[in-house]
Amino acid sequence: MAKSKTPTKKKEPKHLDRDEFELEEMAYTLIDVIERKKTKAFTFHKREEPLTGTVTKMDANTKLIHIKDKYMNIHKVHFLDILKISDIDY
Repeated sequence: MAKSKTPTKKKEPKHLDRDEFELEEMAYTLIDVIERKKTKAFTFHKREEPLTGTVTKMDANTKLIHIKDKYMNIHKVHFLDILKISDIDY
C-alpha cells in the first residue's frame, strides 16, 4: 500500500525570534516594573490592542508574565510574546 503524499504545511513559529541582548533588557525592565509596581503599556505579538497594567508575577517555569489590568483582571502572557513595554501617558 502506498502512502499518500500530502503537502507539509510550514509551521509558523509560536514566538518571535529575538536576540539574547533584547530578551535580557526586557527581563530587567520587567523586574523593575514588578519591584516598583509601575503601570505600563504592553504590546504583544499577534495581538492588536496593547494591554495596560501592572506585573503581579513572573513565572520562570512557564515563562508566563501575569499582568493585572485596571479592572483587576489577570492576563497571563508568554514572555516571548511581549514586543514592547512603554510608559503610559495620562
